[in-house]
Amino acid sequence: MGMVGGGAGAFIGDVHRKAAALDGQVELVCGAFSRSAENSAATGESLFLKPERAYGSWQEMLEQELELPAEQRMELVCIVTPNDIHLPVARAAMEAGFHVISDKPATRDLAEALELKSVIESADGLYALTHTYLGYPLVKEARDLIARGELGILRKIYVEYPQGWLSTLLEATGQKQADWRTDPARSGPSGCMGDIGTHAATLAEYISGDLIDEVCADLSIFVEGRRLDDDGSVLIRMAGGAKGVLTASQVCSGEENNLNIRLYGESGGLEWSQQEPNTLWLKRQGEPARRLRAGVDQGYLGAAAQAHMRPPSGHPEGYFEAFANIYRNFASAIAAHAAGEPHDALLDYPTIEEGVSGLAFIDAILRNDRSGEKWTKVLRDSR
Repeated sequence: MGMVGGGAGAFIGDVHRKAAALDGQVELVCGAFSRSAENSAATGESLFLKPERAYGSWQEMLEQELELPAEQRMELVCIVTPNDIHLPVARAAMEAGFHVISDKPATRDLAEALELKSVIESADGLYALTHTYLGYPLVKEARDLIARGELGILRKIYVEYPQGWLSTLLEATGQKQADWRTDPARSGPSGCMGDIGTHAATLAEYISGDLIDEVCADLSIFVEGRRLDDDGSVLIRMAGGAKGVLTASQVCSGEENNLNIRLYGESGGLEWSQQEPNTLWLKRQGEPARRLRAGVDQGYLGAAAQAHMRPPSGHPEGYFEAFANIYRNFASAIAAHAAGEPHDALLDYPTIEEGVSGLAFIDAILRNDRSGEKWTKVLRDSR
């Protein structure tokens, strides 16, 4: 694997490197870790890479890696940059014949995502998007329970993602993560909703097995001087008839990463929280709530959950393991692709479809918030 971004001072690049290494399926062999050649070289040295494979730019990395023998060159490009770099790197890498795994969102906006989708469909390589929370075993169990009809017809979805780290004008202090996430040119047209609201939307769609079809949105900028939304509340209508509420905020002082979801059908409900990911609550009217626990020794869990756990119950797995599940599954898909064999559907991973859907959701809530409409259609094919 070759990495674009993730140099000294970055956050998510180190997470990707650790997750990719966890199952021994992916090896980092090169990178263009920063726009600064010095930073990139220093990062490469700290990761024990050969000096000649710590490149000064992503363009140089693609060019030089293509000149290496097939058994030496990278197979996979990992993109962990601010959002404005996602499209040009992914497009160039796919067109050069490499596989791509990208941090979310896929691109800055829906138009770019649709352009990237077209590139992917005409390329030979595979593309994955690290919507981390879809890698948790009990998220997969929740999806399976709903698919098997354990809740009956789905009626209500409540999903929220409150954070507190942008409760002040942090970007004015020069803090790197705040700086680019609140810059429209680098982040895209939405701040909080584009950053974490897409996580909430993707989680709701994945577990429910349904798509958000219409939205009614109220977006806010609470911190004076900020250029992009830092809070949002959205009423959602699912294509299959369920209705719900999605909220995301980065100004909920005191909150950490409290992504949580509740889903209710005609005969039961489910509740899961990212900050307590090894527990899934199954609720039925007139009965005690049942606590489902992660662990390879929990034989009552379905095949999808079992395929994404490592230790027995009581040994907590969390964020890194969920991230690693996406890498392991994508590595499995790449191996199957190279062998001309079908990939095991149980080992799923987010693709450009989730990327387009998330940015279609952002496009719809922005259009709705700026208009006098009560409901705005989510358009996944074109603007």
